[in-house]
Amino acid sequence: MAEGRAYGGQTMAGRLARVLLCTPEAAGWRDPLRVKDWRELGYLEIPDANLARAQHDALRGHLQDAAVEVLELPAAPDLSLDAVYAHDASFVTDEGVVLMKMGKAARQSEPARQAALFAAVGIPILGAIEAPGTAEAGDLVWLDTDTLLAGQGYRTNEAGIAQLRALLRPQGIDVIAAPLPYGAGPGACLHLMSLMSVLDERTLLVDLPWLAVQTVELLKERGFALIGIDESERETLACNVLALGAGRVVAIAENVATNRRLAAQGFDVRGYPGSAISRNGSGGPTCLTRPLLRL
Repeated sequence: MAEGRAYGGQTMAGRLARVLLCTPEAAGWRDPLRVKDWRELGYLEIPDANLARAQHDALRGHLQDAAVEVLELPAAPDLSLDAVYAHDASFVTDEGVVLMKMGKAARQSEPARQAALFAAVGIPILGAIEAPGTAEAGDLVWLDTDTLLAGQGYRTNEAGIAQLRALLRPQGIDVIAAPLPYGAGPGACLHLMSLMSVLDERTLLVDLPWLAVQTVELLKERGFALIGIDESERETLACNVLALGAGRVVAIAENVATNRRLAAQGFDVRGYPGSAISRNGSGGPTCLTRPLLRL
């Protein structure tokens, strides 16, 4: 455990030191009863468990190469295929974890399953979002240690953002709502992090045409440099990139043009194949990882 700490780091760009993963097997990708729901969950095709595991292992390899400690969520029969996208069910602050209230009905069991793991490893729970609020961590982006941008859409609603403000205000954290577009509608997975990824403390990768004007203006006012994705790679999740710290990022290898742009800006891009584990379920490397500690 890095520097004696188990959790925290109110940043999305600090050195990633500890992370939670959920393997395809733990999420039921080999269970016919759960796999049969792939259409209802919004997957593009029937999941390929073997290929997904190989691609998930490739992502894990990049984490291990960067000396990131990896924890695994235990298998449970009430987890859906989506549990592999471990980022969304919880949100980490320096004072503990906020458990989310998932906006997607099939994912309701995930926060409690993650909470049990956190209890087992000594990570405290700061609070939880409750109905009628909904919030998913894929909509939450740290702009700095005291400022959180919260995407407001079909997965995170106004009541959920209000509860986040109440929970985080004692820590001096300002929660700013960022309206999200309709996109493909309520059945699709469009998080704020589908449209922006933090690369380092001053640089963001963005899908600029899909961000709201007020969000873009806020980012510019705060001095962020914006790198746009190659728009031909939007559907292959080019905007979803995981910062490891010190200019290193993990990206889906198929997004060659966008990854080339990142490399041209000095980023060390480590790619993994994402056809089965990422593209099929609309979850890139940030979705597949729940950072627990950044330094």
